[in-house]
Amino acid sequence: MKIIHAADIHLDSPMLGLERYEGAPVDLLRGATRRAFSRLIDLCLEERASLLLLAGDLFDGDWKDYGTGLFFLAELGRLAEANVRVVMLRGNHDAQSVLTKQLSLPAHVEELPTGAPGTLVFEDLGVAVHGQGFAERAVNRDLTPEYPAPLPGMLNVGLLHTCLDDRPGHANYAPSSTQALIHHGYDYWALGHIHTREIVSREPWIVYPGNLQGRHMRERGPKGATCIEVEGGRIRRVEHRDLAVVRWEKLELDAKDYADPDELLVAAGDALNRLHEELACSLAVRIEIVGRSALHGVFAAEPERWLAEFRRAAADVGSVWLERLELSTQTRVDLSELRELGGPVGQLARTLAELRQDPEALGALCEELAELERRLPRELRDGAERLGLTDPEVTSEELSAIEQLLLPMLFDAEQG
Repeated sequence: MKIIHAADIHLDSPMLGLERYEGAPVDLLRGATRRAFSRLIDLCLEERASLLLLAGDLFDGDWKDYGTGLFFLAELGRLAEANVRVVMLRGNHDAQSVLTKQLSLPAHVEELPTGAPGTLVFEDLGVAVHGQGFAERAVNRDLTPEYPAPLPGMLNVGLLHTCLDDRPGHANYAPSSTQALIHHGYDYWALGHIHTREIVSREPWIVYPGNLQGRHMRERGPKGATCIEVEGGRIRRVEHRDLAVVRWEKLELDAKDYADPDELLVAAGDALNRLHEELACSLAVRIEIVGRSALHGVFAAEPERWLAEFRRAAADVGSVWLERLELSTQTRVDLSELRELGGPVGQLARTLAELRQDPEALGALCEELAELERRLPRELRDGAERLGLTDPEVTSEELSAIEQLLLPMLFDAEQG
């Protein structure tokens, strides 16, 4: 017997802000959550699963219209013909207080209660599923102490939407602890809420499957569902299944050995090709170029040009979109050594460093730059592209860029 465990589907998640990314595959990304859910249903059918467990956040808040709910039920309807039962509960994004639109569930789909924990027993499968959904979006108490005791002679599964052990980066909804889950006596805890796949424990199994489909760069890496294989009433195997339509990844390139930017572009294209062949899906990639390199000044002088060049390299691979290019290179010259030199270059290096570290001196510099800023065109003073010359934080960043770009050039010139 096989059981599929999924969570955090966020069906029809809006993918806000994609329009500001040049070349973003907007239609592909906006339809990705639906296609990933269809792949989940395909997985259940291919594996001949007996049960599908959905551990909350099936939706992304209230539906814009009934189309979201109708799609959800239509896909689940494909499981009825194969006699795949479905158990679901509500998470914080689809809490009873959040979803105002409702559709009746078909007979093969059952929802666990929100007022108190309940149990669904599947005698023919030898499985008991215990759980409680969210009545309100913000459930700030531990629900697990009220979960029923395990039923003898059954495979006991706890379905729970929780922030286990106060994991960082997530709202601490329905807080619970690993030790409490272990001592509860269930065979498998099917968790939801954390979007990164994690096997917390193997005795008993405590598993976050992660979300089905990453929606931005913070949700990169493999995404999908967990396949549980049961033999003789015991769990024999627990495996991840990739289901993402678009996978978000970060690629780091070290530029230290490159003196020609075109050679680095070729290397980037080769790396993207390998990644695409290995993962065999559409990719949204952030490239970060690092290292002390002779190319630092080249990139710093024309960042927009190189963004366009690397976007072209990604496009040449096919089914790869460059989400962002981060130019994190450094000059090959050690700035700390330049500050120890005599002569004008050493003096300038010390002055720039002192300016950035002295708030009063930085403020005085900003006051001097204020007169220059007043003479600039309006769009450079007030628009989205404003220089921000009177902002000490911005000015400090610009001074750092000057150190990286100008000082090595002056040093090279001084050395002849």
